[in-house]
Amino acid sequence: MATEDDDPVVQEIDVHLAKSLAEKLYLFQYPVRPATMKYDDVTHLSARIKPKQQKVEVEMAIDTMSPNYCRSKGEQIALNVDGASTDDSGSTYTTKLMDKQVFSSIQSVVNTSRYAAAVYRKGELHVTPLHGMLQMRPSFSYLDKADAKHREREAANEAGDSSQDEAEDDVKQITVRFSRPETEQARQRRIQSYEFLQKKQAEEPWHYLHYCGVKDSRSEHERQYLFSQLASMVETTELTKSPSEYLSMLMPPVEEEELKVPLAPSNVLSMVQLRTLPLADQVRTLMKNVKVVQFANLMGLLGSGVDSTAVLRCIQQVAMLVQGCWVVKSDVLYPKDSCSPHSGVAAEVLCRGRDFIMWKFTQDLWVIRKEVAAVIKLPPEDVKDFLEQMSVPRVNKGWEFLLPHDAKFVKKHPDVAQRQHMLWMGIQAKLEKVYNLSKEDMMPKKHDSQPAVPVVLSGERRVATAKERLRENHATLDSNYRRRKSPHGVDTQNPDSSLLPVRIKEEPLSEEEPMDTLPWSGSMVTNGIHTDESSRDSADEHAGGQSKQVSVELRDFVYSMLRKHYVLSLSELKRLFNLHLASLPPGHILFSGISDRMLQETVLDCGCKQILVPFPPQTTASADEQKVFALWEAGDSFDQYRQILLEIFSKNYRVRRNVIQTKLCQDFGDNLSKHDVDRVLKDCCASHGGMWYLKGTLPS
Repeated sequence: MATEDDDPVVQEIDVHLAKSLAEKLYLFQYPVRPATMKYDDVTHLSARIKPKQQKVEVEMAIDTMSPNYCRSKGEQIALNVDGASTDDSGSTYTTKLMDKQVFSSIQSVVNTSRYAAAVYRKGELHVTPLHGMLQMRPSFSYLDKADAKHREREAANEAGDSSQDEAEDDVKQITVRFSRPETEQARQRRIQSYEFLQKKQAEEPWHYLHYCGVKDSRSEHERQYLFSQLASMVETTELTKSPSEYLSMLMPPVEEEELKVPLAPSNVLSMVQLRTLPLADQVRTLMKNVKVVQFANLMGLLGSGVDSTAVLRCIQQVAMLVQGCWVVKSDVLYPKDSCSPHSGVAAEVLCRGRDFIMWKFTQDLWVIRKEVAAVIKLPPEDVKDFLEQMSVPRVNKGWEFLLPHDAKFVKKHPDVAQRQHMLWMGIQAKLEKVYNLSKEDMMPKKHDSQPAVPVVLSGERRVATAKERLRENHATLDSNYRRRKSPHGVDTQNPDSSLLPVRIKEEPLSEEEPMDTLPWSGSMVTNGIHTDESSRDSADEHAGGQSKQVSVELRDFVYSMLRKHYVLSLSELKRLFNLHLASLPPGHILFSGISDRMLQETVLDCGCKQILVPFPPQTTASADEQKVFALWEAGDSFDQYRQILLEIFSKNYRVRRNVIQTKLCQDFGDNLSKHDVDRVLKDCCASHGGMWYLKGTLPS
């Protein structure tokens, strides 16, 4: 107490925590330059960032007219880096002079939880946590490029000399060595190696930024976020806790959990413990272990008394239908932010490659490993791991799907099969775009009726196929016998006519043909037999009522999508519609068939306008991607801003932010805030390379 009296409180300052920039605030340090020599007046050419790695690169101009600049050295460096070529497209220095330098960052502190930026104003201290602390140092990557150019020239000269000197090819002895299986210690060393870390860091894409100077109006606007916006609204109360209680709140004691169940090996699945989990967790755990299973076998593993409908609902959340069997989804095996245990490739890349192999098995029972690896371009150990999960190798044939086709499940649950087919159509469109495949590559291979090399099936597959055909023939004979006995007007001369299936077209959307058109859309057909004239009137009335209901359902879907996205291309709208169809229950009215023309007419009926975006002549956008529709009036206060924005994009297919902001400020004055501009851009546009595009028009 005596010590406290000797040290009185002089002033009390309120401390406020500002969180507006908590995940975006970085502190840049320049250790190779004095604090008096700032970079505020230096022209910043570009900036980019990798958010996950907190890696930043800033490109700044060099004053070539300064008396301290050596022009001859600048020309020599530019010549060493770019060579003497006149092509400026891939040159580092387009002016043939070293006129810029790049600053690259390294993390000075890994954990920034103890650091913050504070601003003092009007007797209040506002504190914002730092997201990262980076040291900016000059990058000398241009020297590496110059060395690479020098080595290329030397290699070209040596190759020319050796080709002149050699009169005949020398026979050289080649030693072939087989690599040993990688041990756990070797894998850990490889993961911690510099080459592996560099490869993993290179996988994250760059995000390009727009630099604003210190005196820029936008910088001043952003600095306002350093002050707590809710400072005046929050009432502070005095601390009533004792020092010991306050310390325990800051550092709570560690609670040790008792292990009631002994640890088991990771590859052992206890069925007793499995039955205690919820049904969804049981299905997910089983699928992660078995990878591929038929539905009947899955029901056997779950035990008696389990509702098959509930299991069917759960299995569709964690698996996809391939050859009538269920294969666990890729994102279940490789969740987000994980990587390959073999090569360290990111989970997103692994999921794409595995989905491509799964899709190939939906087209055929056999897959060639070399063909798959050439497309997905993943390490061989990852490709082999994917194939071993769902197939078995056959000598001189390739990889055969692990289980025989489960036609019984497909026949019993046609609605599930149709829904899965729609999901695969969406995945196929995504794979086609990611891997840049042609339509011929995505089509299944057609086998001749009499192939030159007969397909050799395994013994188990032959037995299963024979049993399935026997059951089908027995069912057909039994059905025909009963129909001959039936007195209800069945064609006895052609008893098989009643067995004709109802065909469903599986064609892409076009203006001529509707998608998944059922036979009732033209003339009424029942199991392949036309009805008489007396039933056609009622059929027309039924078709008219269904058509009106289809229009209402389709309008509700389109309007909900437009209220969510505001701008949609025709191809994106069709993709969303396919996903919507896959989520609908079987027998829904929208399965009756929707064409491109119906979609476009419905979009225009919902108060939308088609934006004629002036794409360049060399654009790679498809015809559907060039048809862009926008919701003209959403009924909110941002309609007037969005309409001006859409008029801007009717004159150019890509625009800079400052052009949009200038145009909006001219029309609406100072009433327009940064938040309003960000909201309008987020509703209608997407950013790429420092430019803004309408949604759906981004270059691939």
